[in-house]
Amino acid sequence: MERKKAAVFASGAGSNFQAMMENKLVCDIVLLVCDKPGATVIDKAKKFGIPVFVFDPKQYPTKLDYEQEILAKLQFAEAEWIFLAGYMRIIGPTLLKHYRKKIINIHPSLLPAFPGKDAIDQAYVAKAKTTGVTIHYVDEGIDTGPIIAQRQVEILPGDTKETLKMRIQRVEHQLYPQVINQILGKQQGVF
Repeated sequence: MERKKAAVFASGAGSNFQAMMENKLVCDIVLLVCDKPGATVIDKAKKFGIPVFVFDPKQYPTKLDYEQEILAKLQFAEAEWIFLAGYMRIIGPTLLKHYRKKIINIHPSLLPAFPGKDAIDQAYVAKAKTTGVTIHYVDEGIDTGPIIAQRQVEILPGDTKETLKMRIQRVEHQLYPQVINQILGKQQGVF
């Protein structure tokens, strides 16, 4: 059976993108989509030989305009799945319609707690005892799609925001490739 093809959307350093590339996924990453022209993830993609589409949303009249261009790039690359990895934009109806139940996001909290931006800071400021990582399908809301997997991370007494972030990222880097392989592996008859 032919391997599935996927695109990764990222806005920053790309640590989850790198974890995907280093963890032998059962699919091929065929495109990186990035909305920040100076993001570190761009160099990581180039290092792995992955084509990159970088766009500046301010250069487009509307979200519809840049999402239509993204959709054209995805179709050209024959991407069947989208994995969000620190992509800091809300996915709009153009992509949701074409990739229904095929867009997966990773979020640094145990949803529904601490949705949206700065989830690690939110948990830290709230003095929560635990937080974690959630992988979910993307829908029209912000971090409201059906949950696929969660992993708890304890907030330790001596934690700073930085140490907590590092421990959460360690879990993300293990869990995201594992979940991708489980979902796509079942579809491809690998598992």
